[in-house]
Formats: sequence, structure tokens, C-alpha cells
Amino acid sequence: MTTRIYVPGDAGAVALGADKVAKALADALERRGVDAQIVRNGSRGMFWLEPLVEVVTPSGRVGYGPVKARDVETLLDAGLLDGKGDALRLGDVEQIQFFAKQERFTFKRVGLTDPVSLDDYRAHGGYKGLERAIELGAAATVEEVFDSGLRGRGGAGFPTGIKWRTVAQCPPGQKYIVCNADEGDSGTFADRMIMEGDPFQLIEGMTIAGLAVGATKGYVYCRSEYPHAVAVMNRAIKVARMAGYLGRSVAGSDYAFDMEVRVGAGAYVCGEETSLLESLEGRRGLVRAKPPLPAHKGLFGKPTVINNVISLASVPFILAEGAKAYAEVGFGRSRGTMPIQLAGNVKYGGLYEIAFGVTLGELVDEVGGGTFTGRPVRAVQVGGPLGAYFPRSYFDTPFDYEAFAKRDGLIGHGGIVVFDDNVDMVEQARFAMEFCAIESCGKCTPCRIGSTRGVEMLDQVIAGGAGRERALTIVEDLCHTMKLGSLCALGGFTPYPVMSAITHFPEDFGRGPAMLAAE
Repeated sequence: MTTRIYVPGDAGAVALGADKVAKALADALERRGVDAQIVRNGSRGMFWLEPLVEVVTPSGRVGYGPVKARDVETLLDAGLLDGKGDALRLGDVEQIQFFAKQERFTFKRVGLTDPVSLDDYRAHGGYKGLERAIELGAAATVEEVFDSGLRGRGGAGFPTGIKWRTVAQCPPGQKYIVCNADEGDSGTFADRMIMEGDPFQLIEGMTIAGLAVGATKGYVYCRSEYPHAVAVMNRAIKVARMAGYLGRSVAGSDYAFDMEVRVGAGAYVCGEETSLLESLEGRRGLVRAKPPLPAHKGLFGKPTVINNVISLASVPFILAEGAKAYAEVGFGRSRGTMPIQLAGNVKYGGLYEIAFGVTLGELVDEVGGGTFTGRPVRAVQVGGPLGAYFPRSYFDTPFDYEAFAKRDGLIGHGGIVVFDDNVDMVEQARFAMEFCAIESCGKCTPCRIGSTRGVEMLDQVIAGGAGRERALTIVEDLCHTMKLGSLCALGGFTPYPVMSAITHFPEDFGRGPAMLAAE
């Protein structure tokens, strides 16, 4: 029997040398005359172990990592093909503590299967959700998603079922499903991992959405910085279409749905849904005023469902296993699981999918292992460059939309960036304002002018002197105006990192305890 060897084709693993490892393996196997198949799978999400090589043996899959190209010959000599020992041998990857404690709903196949093999996808439960959706019909499918409690996984956590209901209730006619794959937040990579590691799941989720609301066309709007994801998605769409899962008669049903990938031009603001629609229509990515909502008048003026990659990729599980199975997991109004991405100065960086409710401290200290440098954790930013900075005193906060909102924070796309005690929080606040100034579409004054003025004021704070307190007062006024007056979340959320830095780390801004007490 041909031995299967898995070497990730995930962009994160490739950046760490996975392509070189795959080539070295192929060359060594050919020289030795060994009959083996190298499969380029997705990443398991443990990036400190990448490139992670797995070998299928009679007793199961055995992992080795992190593997370099120079390690290949030694590994083969030590019995790699039989899963035998070497210094890099990890054993059963799914028993590693970081992996074993996860609750993988959305990422259950990522790293396990060949991403572009439809046979592999179906053998691991793929398209069962679509089959059930066809059996239930459109209206019942919408209600199944509503009953699951699924909320948007890319922003403020708006209920997915309500979006679907709204579009479904629009008069019959042309409707669209748009997948927002413009994953631009710092420390986030979950969307990319799904598209590269389990693309059929996203295709199935979008197809179910189309069936549910009466849409016949879908678009995946992917950022230009994700060439690997674009290539894998295009291959998978072609395979799904040839197999009859896309087209005029989806899986032999009366429902029609097809889709394609569109690549953005690198603007962060196109992660905002209306700016994304402008870009999809071939125009500059400028934010639209609302109303009308995209659900009523979206792409090309037609009713449109816009969901994040993770939201849509969660749908097949909900339909296959039932709304109750999904809703039973979670915390408060945050149901199901969240793919949490650990990055920055962290010992064990990677993707960790778990039910809502785990505390921030557990994620940073236990799952992430603290800082990579070994120094104390000083601050954690959750929710990308527009997320608040939380101090260690907030580590008891449950990972839950409402719990974070109560502490003026955002979950956003689930990215956690860790900083040790060397971080300068004034510089971090300045970065937030500068980021907004650079990425602003320029349509609204609070965002365009407020962020630029914010940079100037924070430069005065950094310079020190008598004008520091006045400059800080102006920054706080600017944040208030931006939060209430900006057209979209870029300007509206920039105050979160700025104000949290000022509030929780006043000493970096020249505000000692005495000054704070006097205010």
C-alpha cells in the first residue's frame, strides 16, 4: 500500500519552508525508489511546529516537526515511513495539548484532508449539510441558521439568521451571496486557513446560503495578499462545478447556484461591507451611507447577504448536525465555537477553536504559554488594529461579545496579539491613529481629519513638555467625535485602541496616579 505523507501547503507553513521540505521529501523518495504519496494539506494551526509533517501508518497518523529540508534524510533513515522515532517525532498530533483541548466544529477537517479532493471532503462528512438543506427547503434552512444562534464572525457579531431572513423576505428576483474574505486585521489568519485548508466547506456554506434566500450567484471577495487562498479556492470551485455541486441544478436539485472569486486591491477599508460592494462593482472602495442596507439594496442594487468566511463555513456543520447541537455550545448570547488566533509575542502562536466563554487569561497564559520572550505580559489587543488593549487585570473577561462590550472591547475576527512589558503604549495609540489616517477612504470628515489630527496630537504627547496634557485632551475629544460621527467602523472603532491605551496605561502618557486622582 502506498504510504501517504502530509506536508502543509498552507501559506503560514510555506513561509516557514514547507515547499522546500516537500521537494526534499519527493527527491529523497525518488532516489530511494520508495512508493509514497505526498499530500499538501492545510495547517493544523500549531505554527510553532510548522512545517509539520504527518505520516499515515497502520496505527494512525504520526507527526514530526518542525521539519527543515535538511532533516529529511535523517528522518527517513530513522524510519519516518513507519512512524518510528526521531528527535522531531511528536506522535499523534491530535493528542498534543494545544490541539486536544479544542472543540473543532468549523476547522474539524483543516489539516486532516486533501483540500482539493472532493472524495476526501465527502468521506469526512462534507456536503451532508447541503443534502439536509435541500431536504428542508429554503424557509426551514433559514430558521435552522437562526435557531443555531450563529452570529457574524468578522465584526460586531450581528445574528446571521436575521440577515438571511431579511434577504429571503425580499421579492423574488436576482439576489447575491457575498463572502467577505478581506481578512486584514493584524494577528488574524482563520479565513485564509479555511480557504487554503478546507475550501469545499466555504463553497458548501455559500451554496446553502444561496438556496436559503433565493440567490443564484455568489462572490468570494478575497484580499490580494492571499494568492495561495485564491488559487486553492479557484481549483475547488472548478471541481465542485464539474461534480454538479455548483451550476443550474445543485446536487441534482431544483436549486441553481454558482460562484466565483474576485480579488481586492489591498485597501483595508474594503473589509467594510458597503465599501466591499463598491469594489466588487468595479469602483473605488468608498463607504456607502446606510440605509439602504445591503440586505435590501446591495450588490448591483439587488438584495445581498454579506457574511464573513467563518460565518459561512460554520453553516455546513449547523445543517448537518442540527441547530441544537451548535446552540448548546457557547456562553450567553455567543453560541457555538470561535476560531481564536494567537499572535504577537506569544510562545505558542496559532489557531485555537473553542466554545465561547473561555477567559482571556486562559487563552494567553495557558493556551498561548505566555510571551515568547519569557517576559511578563503587559497588554493584549483583541479584535485587530481597531481592537482595545486589555491589561492583565482584565484577563478574567470571558471570550463573549457582550462581556467584551461591557469593558469597551471588541472580539472582532478573534485575533489576539500579545505584548510583553517592553511595549510603549503611546506608540501603539499613535499607530492606531496613523493606521486609520492611511487606510481611510476619505469620505467622512471625522475619520479623514480626526485620525490625521490624532497623529499630530500624539506626536506632541511623545515629545513631552507643557503641552502634553492639552494634546491628550484633544485626542480624547477627537475619539469621541470619531466614534459617534464616522460613517463606518474604521473611524468609529479607532478610538477603542487609543482610549484603552490612555485609560489602562496612563503612566506611558505622563499621567501619574496623582494627576489621575485630581481629574
